[in-house]
Amino acid sequence: MSEPVSVGLVGAGPWAGMVHAPALDAGPDTRLAGIWARRPEASSELAAKYGVPAFTRIEELFDACEAVAFSVPPDVQADLAAKAARAGKAVLLEKPLAMDLTGARRVADTIGEAGVASQMVFTIRYSEAARTYLRKVRELDVFGGHGSFVSTVLSGGPFATPWRLERGALLDLGPHIVDLLDASLGRVTGVRAHGEPLRWIGLFLEHEGGAVSEASVSMGSVVEPPPARVEVYGRRGNAQLDWSHVSQETFTTMIAEFAATVRNGGGHPLDAQHGLRIQEILAKAEAQLG
Repeated sequence: MSEPVSVGLVGAGPWAGMVHAPALDAGPDTRLAGIWARRPEASSELAAKYGVPAFTRIEELFDACEAVAFSVPPDVQADLAAKAARAGKAVLLEKPLAMDLTGARRVADTIGEAGVASQMVFTIRYSEAARTYLRKVRELDVFGGHGSFVSTVLSGGPFATPWRLERGALLDLGPHIVDLLDASLGRVTGVRAHGEPLRWIGLFLEHEGGAVSEASVSMGSVVEPPPARVEVYGRRGNAQLDWSHVSQETFTTMIAEFAATVRNGGGHPLDAQHGLRIQEILAKAEAQLG
């Protein structure tokens, strides 16, 4: 059995504490090598919980690991992930890749030029329920579908961060829904958008092969909404998937696949180039919203 992949964590906020740190530390495929964050007190507190170093310079973190996982705002990720790639580190990236398309392209290009492995945190895609759903979808000869992702983030809480409060649901929730509809109905070839970023956004998506779909995203709910959901319809039946299937096992699978991606040196279907393609779709939609 090969040694666990040593992974450094960049970020020490709520999502890093809830997901990345425990999943990386749990192994057996990875070892949490240490933590760096922009707030030293936050990285020290989280690192102490797992008995790993808290680094004061990000370069020291790079020196201590083979790969880097990111749990920071998109604009911060864009700069630091490129730096990690140039240092020869494989990267586990949050969505969106960056706050804008220029930054996303820069990250993806740098990763490609460096030849390092990359993988995106499209959470639901690592669940067994999603994989069972997608296997079923391939048998249905699908022609249409719809999805929705609604949250209460704008009402407050740990995820009401400045970039979400400024940009709304499209960049945060949009990647999940668009990615899953893309996987379900074929590559998205066109998008039309309407709505208001801080209230409700509707997307009409055209897919390769002629299928069409609609997606709705919002962070404006004031009461807890139902789980995010996608439904597709075809000439041989229909299929549904919702986000209630996301569990700790989902993140365990994600981390195990990241370790395999690092060890094998090959690509992953949900790599930075895929993340860039999804962000290109969302950038077209955002431009239409003005």
